[in-house]
Amino acid sequence: MTIGRVLFRAGVTAALLFLPIVLAVALVVAALDQVPLVSRGETISQASIAEARRLLASNDPRRLQKGDERTAVIPAALIDAAINHLASRSMGARGAFFLADDTAEVRLTVRVPGVPGPRYMNLRTVFEAAAGEPRIVKASISSLPIPAVLAEWLIALAIRSAGFADDWQVARQAIVRLVFEPDQGNVEVSYIWQPGLLEQARRLAFTPQDIILIEAAQSALTRLLDPYANRANVPVSKVLAPLIACCGDLTPQESRAALLVLASYLTGIKLAVVLPEAAKWPPPRRVQLTLFGRHDSAQHFVVSAALAAWAGEPAANAVGLFKEIQDSRGGSGFSFADLAADRAGTRFGELVAGGSMHLENALRRTLTDAELAPSLDGLPEPLSAADFKQRFGAGENAAYRQVTTEIERRLAALPLYR
Repeated sequence: MTIGRVLFRAGVTAALLFLPIVLAVALVVAALDQVPLVSRGETISQASIAEARRLLASNDPRRLQKGDERTAVIPAALIDAAINHLASRSMGARGAFFLADDTAEVRLTVRVPGVPGPRYMNLRTVFEAAAGEPRIVKASISSLPIPAVLAEWLIALAIRSAGFADDWQVARQAIVRLVFEPDQGNVEVSYIWQPGLLEQARRLAFTPQDIILIEAAQSALTRLLDPYANRANVPVSKVLAPLIACCGDLTPQESRAALLVLASYLTGIKLAVVLPEAAKWPPPRRVQLTLFGRHDSAQHFVVSAALAAWAGEPAANAVGLFKEIQDSRGGSGFSFADLAADRAGTRFGELVAGGSMHLENALRRTLTDAELAPSLDGLPEPLSAADFKQRFGAGENAAYRQVTTEIERRLAALPLYR
């Protein structure tokens, strides 16, 4: 056999081995669409925030005992918002959730880079409720149908590859009944509470490395506040940059750990609520952290920064506005000054999440309050629900837009956020 024939046979063999892969890629590329199936922004509505709070309050794990059976009625709109938020944060995609007859449909649209013109991969998966869990009955990638069995296998493979196989199994065993209710716009889930579910949620929220970084940030905050007298007024700007810098190399993971610790400190919500091991960590000295001399503004800035760093800007904006609306209905009143602090914190948190070199350079020195947030002078506050409605309607009129535009103008003037 000549060398030429050997090389020829080797080439043919290689081609046959790679042919299925090439054909699969070609099929997917051919199935790409020019129009997105899901076209929407990343915003989260106030209604979604309110529903999430209601759902958590009615299913508070601290009030549940092992073996308790509960039923959660989840609005489809809340699932829709959650899917879109997760798709946006994890894949830069857009997602949607629909109920129809006795089925539910999840849609995802991912813009595909590196191909001529805008091209989108549109995924559709239709589920039905079966034996207490969703079962795929139909799936497709753009115009290319995917057998339901193959789709189920791919999802299971993705779960195993992500290291969530055991967690997924615990969740499947806990759910005893699943009902799609399109007429009411709800998904009804009956489950049997197991303490392992809470630990599962913690593992999904915090990696072992996250916990190490959070403990380091807690220790750093304790050292930073130790020189101050109890209840002393301390500008948050004097603590924020040193705290983040104390945590190591100013990576996004280290910085967001510092923000979480500072948010916990400012709100008085102990870290042990979500991380039981934190109960053994030394508590920092209690001082009054302020922003422009205001404790409430420091709270709004830091909590919004932590939310943006951990969950994204849409979530931080929605929670901040929801808080102000709630305050107008019986709390301290709606405050555009607090809203400005929220927006500044959100921008700061987004810079943290994005690993901004501009922010990293700024954090290598001590910042001032005026560098972190815009002036709060002249912003309307406090406003009762009646006052707010009289002046700003439902928050959509020209007067409301004028104030929010002024907040954005002040924010854009700060070098840190340019």
